[in-house]
Amino acid sequence: MSDGQSESGLVLSLLRHGETRLLAKGHILRGQLDDPLTDKGCEQMTTAFDNYLPMHQWQAVISSPLSRCADIARQKSAEYQLPLCIMDALGEMDFGEWEGRATAELFEQFPDEMAMWWQTPTQFTPPDGESVDAFAERIDDALVQMAQFANTHRYDRLCVITHGGVIKYLYCKAQGLSLDEILKQPAELGEFHTFILQNNRLLLP
Repeated sequence: MSDGQSESGLVLSLLRHGETRLLAKGHILRGQLDDPLTDKGCEQMTTAFDNYLPMHQWQAVISSPLSRCADIARQKSAEYQLPLCIMDALGEMDFGEWEGRATAELFEQFPDEMAMWWQTPTQFTPPDGESVDAFAERIDDALVQMAQFANTHRYDRLCVITHGGVIKYLYCKAQGLSLDEILKQPAELGEFHTFILQNNRLLLP
């Protein structure tokens, strides 16, 4: 364990969950649905950990509360003897009435709304869903919580298991991009993405 965050900042290694049962059926919006991992999804995440851990000395695991993240987080925190913090603010964006529905079906039923949401998500929110601005504010709060957690325990490297929307937003934030670019950012299943939180600024390594 280090004596506190280094001058280079807090290193956040974000892992997107692997394949889920709904994803195995096609591109379906899961959002806040507690959609569990498939065997393939578990394997994707285990492989990611096996390939990543030797290079990065994490001091704690942070996770979304949804089972597709939290189940593996509990398993790996126990396996590697790392503290675990479940953080509600790290849940995926809430897609409201569109949750559990295939994007192809939504494009067919709501072509104008889906086109607007896909191209300029700041201009449209799914019915009863979470706006992109509200989602961004929630993830900003999660970053503050993670920084406070790290400062309290004098950590400078955290493993964070979360969702595609969270990672995509962080790429926008780190690069100073408009939130309308959020859906264009990378966030493959079962892959790690590294960010650095330094003096309240989010940076790419």
